[in-house]
Amino acid sequence: MRHRVICLLLLFGLPALGGDAYDVIVSVDAAGQSGEASATIRIRASREAVWPLLASCSEELRIVPGLVSCQVMESAPDHSWQRIRHVVDYSWYLPRLTYDVMATYHRPDSIVVERISGDMVRLRGSWTLQAEGGDTLAHYDVDVVPGFWVPNWIIRAAMRRDLPKMLRNLRARAESAHNE
Repeated sequence: MRHRVICLLLLFGLPALGGDAYDVIVSVDAAGQSGEASATIRIRASREAVWPLLASCSEELRIVPGLVSCQVMESAPDHSWQRIRHVVDYSWYLPRLTYDVMATYHRPDSIVVERISGDMVRLRGSWTLQAEGGDTLAHYDVDVVPGFWVPNWIIRAAMRRDLPKMLRNLRARAESAHNE
C-alpha cells in the first residue's frame, strides 16, 4: 500500500486575479515515484466560455506550463473523444516527455484524460466544470507516474509551481474571452 504524504495545502485569495480563492492539494508517494494533485478555481465566466479552452490544443499550449506541442492524432466523428500527443519540456533538469492520451469529453461537464502510450507510466487526469451562478468552478485532478526516476522533491516542486500557474492561466484566458 502506498504511503501518501500531504505536502501542500493552500487556500488563499489572489487580489490581482479578482480576489477569488483557489485550492491546491499535492501528495507524493513517499517511497515511490507517483504523485497526485487536486486543484479548484473559481472563474468569472460561464462553462461555455471555459469548455473550449480545455478542449483545444492551441489553448492548452497557452495554459499548461511546459507544454511545447499538442497534436490531435485522431478524433471521434461526434467529438466525444480525441487521441492527443503531448510533448512537455519542463526544464533543463528533466527529460522532454512525449506521450499520447485519450481525452473523453462530456460537454460541458467534464473531460477525462488517460495515458495510452509514451514516456509516462501512468497519467490520469480530469476536469470537472460546475456552474455556480454566472461563474464556473473548475476542478482538476491528476495522478502521475513518470517513466523514469525522479526525486520526490522535484515532482512536488513541479506540481506546487505548475498547478497554480495553470489555474491562473485558465482563469485569465476564460475571463478575457468572456469579457470580449
